[in-house]
Amino acid sequence: MQTYVALLYSIVLGEGRRVVMSDLKAMAEGLGLNNPRTLVATGNLVFEAQETELAALEQRLEAAFAKTFGRHVDIIVRCADGWLRLAAGNPFPAESAEAADQVAVRVMRAPVPAETAAALEAYAGKDERLRIVGGDIWIVFSRETPSSRLLAAVSHRRLGVGTSRNWNTVRRLAKMVAE
Repeated sequence: MQTYVALLYSIVLGEGRRVVMSDLKAMAEGLGLNNPRTLVATGNLVFEAQETELAALEQRLEAAFAKTFGRHVDIIVRCADGWLRLAAGNPFPAESAEAADQVAVRVMRAPVPAETAAALEAYAGKDERLRIVGGDIWIVFSRETPSSRLLAAVSHRRLGVGTSRNWNTVRRLAKMVAE
């Protein structure tokens, strides 16, 4: 058995309706996934399953989500080792220790090329920084700039399917898959 992390892009189903995590766990159990558990109410699912291709798991989860909740949601899956590498690759450890909620990673379905960083720098505020590690985009957001232009610059439309998680969530998921 392999442990996986599944990240749901946006779990708002409609005005005022969010996915209840117990319903998400029940959906995963219905797919035959073992030991499904969630972290916070923002669409983080950890489970065990027979080792398989990540794209196949993503498709299965997306189809089940649409059937269960009546709406398509992009879902990105990483194996436990991949998630632990992502967490260990945080290029901003000092900033993460100081303000974990200001450091985030945009986990990408398809890795973005390293040269994308140069194009994104044009959108960074004066106190913001970014790096691409393993095809994922790490960002330190500024408390001085409450509405970052980087958020729009790393959108689905521009860079493809991805979803963001702050450092607190990244490390808590790493702890869950390491147990």
